[in-house]
Amino acid sequence: MLMKNQKIVPHLWYDKEAKEAAEFYTSIFPDSKILGVTTIHNTPSGDSDIVSFELWGQQFQAISAGPFFKINPSISFTVNFDPSREKDAREKIDDVWNKLSEGGIALMPLDKYPFSERFGWIQDKYGLTWQLILTNPEGEERPSILPSLLFVGDQCGNAEEANNFYTSVFKNAKQGMIARYPKGMEPDKEGTIMFSDFMLENQWFTAMDSAHEHKFSFNEAISFMVYCDTQEEIDYFWENLSAVPEAEQCGWLKDKFGISWQIVPREMDKMMSRGTPEQLARVTKAFMKMKKFDLAKLQNAYKG
Repeated sequence: MLMKNQKIVPHLWYDKEAKEAAEFYTSIFPDSKILGVTTIHNTPSGDSDIVSFELWGQQFQAISAGPFFKINPSISFTVNFDPSREKDAREKIDDVWNKLSEGGIALMPLDKYPFSERFGWIQDKYGLTWQLILTNPEGEERPSILPSLLFVGDQCGNAEEANNFYTSVFKNAKQGMIARYPKGMEPDKEGTIMFSDFMLENQWFTAMDSAHEHKFSFNEAISFMVYCDTQEEIDYFWENLSAVPEAEQCGWLKDKFGISWQIVPREMDKMMSRGTPEQLARVTKAFMKMKKFDLAKLQNAYKG
């Protein structure tokens, strides 16, 4: 199901709309397609569709698994329209904005801001939020779509620590740029992070603090899947990221900032996309009992 070896894949949780949302997004962004749909049966939410798709070359996965978590703007996706790469970047940003706006709500209108010629933050009809920006193409290139973490409420002020923590846990990682709030930007505290970015396993992320009052915080609706090749790697990420024992289940964990990760064997994707209905049922039954994934047990379940 995974075409190229993207190690970290954003995962979106919907009640029933995973397939519909993936079709909507792939119709809007360039270089986008649905890679595969698998249905797993007898989960706590009944039958769940798992949809793998690519937007502008960036892989995503979505699941329809019941109304347990609601997507909110604490994790959004920044979309870079880079005039040095796209000759009609300005027309493209307006076009994507108009399509995402259908049934959506503008959190910050598409307009000129001190940090960009053209920027807008939109919550689409499925609740997912996008920050569209006409980028200034100086410095190192950033990908077209990158996950953006907003540290609010109890987590406000932790963006820098998170940046340092993640770049220490992931082997192939580096810090990008950091811009801090100046004095006089209350309620934001001087020195906290107005904008930063960092790279983990060739995947860029942005992180910022916001002391304004927000009625949301990180939850399981958007998580990050980390694909692992060995049990040793699964153990490593589990040990280093998991901070909330009661959140551990079916390969999911929650870190000390409240962000959810799924530590999954890459092989499981092959099992799920190529297995017979019987093999799928056995693997599903096996992983439903696990907290941290046990690769050998999953392989045995698959082989029967």
